[in-house]
Amino acid sequence: MSRSDGLLAALRELRRHLDRDLFPLAAGDARAGRAAQKELAGQLDDYLIPRLTALDAPLLAVVGGSTGAGKSTLVNSVVGADVTEPGVLRPTTLAPTLVTSPADEAWFTAQHVLPGLPRVTGARGQPGTLRVVTAPSLPAGLALLDAPDIDSVVAANRELAAQLLAAADLWLFTTTAARYADEVPWGFLRAARERSTALAVVLSRVPPEAMGVVRKDLARLLEENGLGGTRLFEVPELTLPEENGRLPRPAVREVADWLTGIAADSRARAEVVRQTLSGALESLAVRVPALADAVDHQHAAARELRSLTADAYTFGLAAFDEGMLDGSLLRGEVLARWQDFIGTGDLMRSLESRVGRFRDRLVALVTGRPAPENDLRIALESGVEALIRASADGAAERALDAWTARPTGRALLEEAGVVTAGRLGRASADLPARAETAVRGWQGYVLDLVREEGADRRSVARFTSYGVNGAGLLLMLAVFASTGGLTGIEVGIAGGTSVLSQKLLEAVFGDQAVRTLTVKARTDLRARVAILLNEEADRFTGLLDAVEPPGEAGPALREVARAVQDRRGELPATGDGLGDGSRSGGGPGDGPPREVSGGGPREVPGGGPGEVEGW
Repeated sequence: MSRSDGLLAALRELRRHLDRDLFPLAAGDARAGRAAQKELAGQLDDYLIPRLTALDAPLLAVVGGSTGAGKSTLVNSVVGADVTEPGVLRPTTLAPTLVTSPADEAWFTAQHVLPGLPRVTGARGQPGTLRVVTAPSLPAGLALLDAPDIDSVVAANRELAAQLLAAADLWLFTTTAARYADEVPWGFLRAARERSTALAVVLSRVPPEAMGVVRKDLARLLEENGLGGTRLFEVPELTLPEENGRLPRPAVREVADWLTGIAADSRARAEVVRQTLSGALESLAVRVPALADAVDHQHAAARELRSLTADAYTFGLAAFDEGMLDGSLLRGEVLARWQDFIGTGDLMRSLESRVGRFRDRLVALVTGRPAPENDLRIALESGVEALIRASADGAAERALDAWTARPTGRALLEEAGVVTAGRLGRASADLPARAETAVRGWQGYVLDLVREEGADRRSVARFTSYGVNGAGLLLMLAVFASTGGLTGIEVGIAGGTSVLSQKLLEAVFGDQAVRTLTVKARTDLRARVAILLNEEADRFTGLLDAVEPPGEAGPALREVARAVQDRRGELPATGDGLGDGSRSGGGPGDGPPREVSGGGPREVPGGGPGEVEGW
């Protein structure tokens, strides 16, 4: 087992946590969060995991920079062959080209690095691919990658350029005498500083009269931006014999010799790998917790929407409670059926005479008309169902208004396509059927209550005379019988309903038992309605359930970030299995890249000046 296996496992665990969309909600700066997540996942896939898997693999130097900085021309000139396609049209580099020694070709064509980019080996690469070409003059142990412009007008090119730079062991950053102070390049250079990436800067197209002057000013800017000591090269402005011509050898000798020195020296390569790898690992200690904080904002936004939904449906349940207790259910059809019931004397007969009950049912059978007892039961059932639907409609409207008043909720609704449909602002289409089932279940529960209570009465004969259905109907009326909210004649009728049903029940069961039965019946109905409203609320919260990251996503990211930092010590030291594989390549270059670390700038070991044949 390798010493770094634990670190590698921690990185793979981190990558696993980045497999899903952690920023589905329009909360905070979700766009920046998605970009950070994508960048982090890309660096793990393209650099950290592949490099830690094969520490002595060839070095990858990415040549990046602004539009027209001469990146492709520099690569062709250093290699001494036309391996990339410079030009005057912008953007120039449409697909990246990786130039490698024939000895290292198998490594780079096997997609060990940048696995998401399909390889092509033809004369021209297509956007979204990585063109791999070999150059016999390029020493083994080092590959050059000509990246798209970091400031390209094509967004995909800019994103790819950033991805490639994040996958590099070494940045060869190219700018011009005319644009070295632009902000876009400095954004990338500061990122290199923050991640301690091995870096060298090529200042190209420098007019003869400005040689030395511009270099001095660029060195000043590098120092001010925390990049003092960065290896800096100058390439003069020259008139080329043809549009795609290469620079003369003396103009790029310093750069070529420096790269050759790194390729030839296994220790220098190892220092570059360790510097960039260590810096990238160290940056995770900041980047991953910051990502976790952003994920926490997503959860906070989701909790707010859930709370708004809960408030809306709590209000809906309160509206049902009010309708259950204010006597409003005794209006309309229920009042009419009650008046018919007591006015014809059918109530007393149904309670006191089995014969009367049998006669009513027989009449209903012959005439097709239901008994008055059934009329009242059906009217009461319909009233309760209507109250449930009204409460659910009000809650849905309230929840929809609350969601649409917030950008997070509005965006989620629009994405789900429910705002224009408007259906979510009303109770669901199947609520009436579910409400009917719930009310009938409640009625059955009430009858069971009456039956159980009646079995304990001393006056069993009298209870049997009244009948379970009649007594049960009276108990249902007692649940809703109140004069609150009624006026005029309705008060008298409702009062009569309350008094009569109450007295009849008390005569059978006793006043304390009636109070207990009424509370049980009311509590059961309320619980059934609460279930219905919770199911209605699920239409809103279900939208969140479908996209919200797992609740442990933020803490899990922090935990795995700590694990990575705890295992950073497993990274082998130079000469201890890191880059020990010796590769041929010629004489050493004239200096190493600059290292940025906690102890200040220092140089990666390299050799003295010299030139390699073919470069």
